[in-house]
Amino acid sequence: MPIDLPFIWAGIIAFAVLAYVILDGFDLGVGILFPFFPEKHEKDLMMNSVAPVWDGNETWLVLGGGGLLAVFPLAYATILPALYAPLIIMLLGLIFRGVAFEYRWRTKRAEHLWNWAFTGGSVVATFFQGVALGALVQGIPVENRAYAGGWWDWLTPFSLATGVALLIGYGLLGATWLVMRTEGEIAERAKVFAFRLALATVAAMGVFSLWTPWLEPAYLDRWFGYPTIVFSFVVPALVLGCLWLIVSGLKTGRDVQPFLAALGLFVLGYAGIGISFYPYIVPTSLTIWEAAAPDASLSFLLYGAVVLVPMILCYTAYAYWVFRGKLNPDEGYH
Repeated sequence: MPIDLPFIWAGIIAFAVLAYVILDGFDLGVGILFPFFPEKHEKDLMMNSVAPVWDGNETWLVLGGGGLLAVFPLAYATILPALYAPLIIMLLGLIFRGVAFEYRWRTKRAEHLWNWAFTGGSVVATFFQGVALGALVQGIPVENRAYAGGWWDWLTPFSLATGVALLIGYGLLGATWLVMRTEGEIAERAKVFAFRLALATVAAMGVFSLWTPWLEPAYLDRWFGYPTIVFSFVVPALVLGCLWLIVSGLKTGRDVQPFLAALGLFVLGYAGIGISFYPYIVPTSLTIWEAAAPDASLSFLLYGAVVLVPMILCYTAYAYWVFRGKLNPDEGYH
């Protein structure tokens, strides 16, 4: 039985993007919540909670983007022209945010400016990630193996709503991360944010679950056709289960549980997108097999991925293990 290399590579790219979303999501969420913690020692502790891991989290973004170029070049050449504007703005936000991590600790007089750079970079990067996702979900027109849309096709009510929804979701990840990693007043305030943002995130997931199937006939068939209609009942039930775990964890002091359950919400939302997309990699224009590089290239690159991906997983896991547990306010990464 021949190996379906495009399908395998689609799984690898999907995993890299999911890893980026759930790992970089919480430290972007910390930046989104930054203005709501006004005291300097609170901001210091919040930044120290993510300082050891934030740059490693973004490795997955590089892997996902670079992998897309290498193994699905037609998809890369189609998606990038359609999403140049939101992706460039997103990257600029990430740059400002990354610079703020270092410069904030090196200046006193301009510290407030770098606080806003950290917050602004986090908000801008998150919002335009959501806009890009919404534009992709809407579908990208392709003619003669090239993008056939206009410069502003990405800017729609749906994509803007997706950007706002991702701000809410990443805020939830950031709040539950602070609950897990801090103590005292910061943790208590983060619990309030986590509870409210959990309700808002689930509500947003409900809105988009009802909105998305009507964007394309293929989505409607996928979600309400047999046998995939089963997911239309299973996924919402699991979402409500994650919400219950978040709320119960916040109430009972199980500080790790809300964070893991919030990650579960993102995994379920991502799975829902995957169910809608498959077998397309550029909805609803190019399938995985139509956009894939030649099998010889995919096979050669797979040897590298077999080594590289476990290495990234190992050093990521080790970093989280070393910096595990509650933060000591008197110690810090910087």
